[in-house]
Amino acid sequence: MAEKRRILVVDDEPDFCSIVQGQLEKEGFEVDVAYNGVEGLEKVHENPPDAIVLDVMMPEMDGYEVCKRLKADKKCVDIPVILLTAVASHVTSTRYTHRDGMATEADDYIAKPASAEQISESIKQLLG
Repeated sequence: MAEKRRILVVDDEPDFCSIVQGQLEKEGFEVDVAYNGVEGLEKVHENPPDAIVLDVMMPEMDGYEVCKRLKADKKCVDIPVILLTAVASHVTSTRYTHRDGMATEADDYIAKPASAEQISESIKQLLG
């Protein structure tokens, strides 16, 4: 039997993590959760996942910085990263804009509110 693909969900909203985790597990993925960028990076280095769902606005270290560090690390560069943010694309008063997200090396970018199904579809496409 093939080994389950592991997904790391990094988001500071426990309810959101729980919803996404439930959907992904229902679809046969193994899911680990981290609640901030620092914890997310630690989990990636402890046991690299097959893909990462990464919120942009989080305490301690934002998703842009986590993504930047992952893509600069030879051990992590090939792990697909899906960035999530609740910031509307028309908001220009912060650095958390859709354009800024697209400028990262993330493999996909989904605006919140994102459904667990949207996230699952993106993961499946990225993992083939």
